[in-house]
Amino acid sequence: MTVFGLIGATALWLTYAWLLSAIASSYLSHRKGYGERPGLASGLLLNVVGILIWLIVPAKGDSAWKRQGPWGRELKNPPPARAEDTGGAEPPPAAAG
Repeated sequence: MTVFGLIGATALWLTYAWLLSAIASSYLSHRKGYGERPGLASGLLLNVVGILIWLIVPAKGDSAWKRQGPWGRELKNPPPARAEDTGGAEPPPAAAG
């Protein structure tokens, strides 16, 4: 009976590792701007390989990974804002005439 107990404990630890890889892949894909579902699917199907894939996939330009970094903190040297995107309202057009 001890053998069955050891198999059960090993299965439990493998299940924890499987779920943690799904959580980590989901987090990485969400931070990189692709949404949580692709990361969750790759984490569930590919286990630890899914995490490695999402570490290699490049982040989208407007993603939280680019704006705040991988852990969610503000970057010390954020990329400069584009000149055409000031975030405010556009000035009114000049009066003709």
